[in-house]
Amino acid sequence: MTRMGDVLAGLHAAWEFEPDSVLIRFERGIRTPKLFQALGERRIPLEAIAAVTLTPGRRGSVVLHAVPRPGADPLMEAAAGQLKEGCDPYRLVLPAQQETLAEYYADELRGRLVEDAAEESDRHLVAPPEPPRQFKAYDGRAVFDGGAVSFRWFWTGASSAKWKAGDQSYPVDELTGVEWRSPEVFEGHLRLRRREDECQSDQPAQPDQDPAAVVFGLGYGPVHESLPFAAAVLSAIRSSNGALKTRKVPEPARTGARSDPADIADRIRHLGELHQAGLVTDREFSSKKAELLAEL
Repeated sequence: MTRMGDVLAGLHAAWEFEPDSVLIRFERGIRTPKLFQALGERRIPLEAIAAVTLTPGRRGSVVLHAVPRPGADPLMEAAAGQLKEGCDPYRLVLPAQQETLAEYYADELRGRLVEDAAEESDRHLVAPPEPPRQFKAYDGRAVFDGGAVSFRWFWTGASSAKWKAGDQSYPVDELTGVEWRSPEVFEGHLRLRRREDECQSDQPAQPDQDPAAVVFGLGYGPVHESLPFAAAVLSAIRSSNGALKTRKVPEPARTGARSDPADIADRIRHLGELHQAGLVTDREFSSKKAELLAEL
C-alpha cells in the first residue's frame, strides 16, 4: 500500500498520494504551461477519479493519467475536452525509465478508487481553482464577485446590440450553466446560460450579439484566466442549484376572507347540540368552539 505522503515527480508537476486523495502541485517555471502556474496546486479526492491509465508518451516518456468522473471537477466540466494534452492537469509525464515505478503507483491508485461513487451530486467533488476576480475579453470585462457575474462593455469592441443592452449583471441563482469556448480556437467565448433561456425555443444569438456572453480574440481571455473563471462560476451555480433543491419553501400565510358570522353561529349551535347529546366531550366542545370564534 502506498504510504501517505509518497511523491511522484514528473514534468511540470508532482503528485503526492494521500489515503483519500491525490495532491497535485504544479511547477512555476518558464516552460510550465500558464494554466498549471495559475492552478498552483489541486487536491483530487479519490471518489472524483473514474480510472487510472499508464500509456507511452512522446520522446521516451510515459504518461500517468487519472481520468476524472464526469461532472466531478468544475475545471474539466467547463473545459469540455478542449484542453490540449500538454495542459491537461490530470496527466503526469514521466521519463520512460520510471515506467516500473509509475506502474506501481498506478496499480496502487486503481486499488483505492471508489467504484460506487455517485455520478453527479449537488456539489462538485473537486474544489474549483482560485479564479481571477476579473479578466479582459475582446468586447468587455468579465467580473465575478462570488454571487454575480458582470459584463462591462468596451466601446472599442462591443457590438451595437450589447451597447444598447448596457452593462450586465447576472446573479448566480439565475444561471444554469457556463459555455466556454477556448480563446485558442475560432469564435472563442464565454457565455452564461440563464434559466429564462430554457423556456425559449429560438436559437441563442451569436456570442458577439448576446449580452450574456463575452467574446475572445487574439491576446484576449487567455486560457489560464478565462477557464478558472468559468470553473468558479460553474461551481457556484452547482452549489446554488443544490441549495435551491434542499431549501424548504415556506407555506403561504392563510389570508382568505373572514367567515360569515351567521355561518359561524349555526356551526356553534350544531356543535352545542352534539355536546348535549354526548357525542362531543367537554374538552372537544371548548376547543372547537374557540377555533370557530377565532374565525370571526
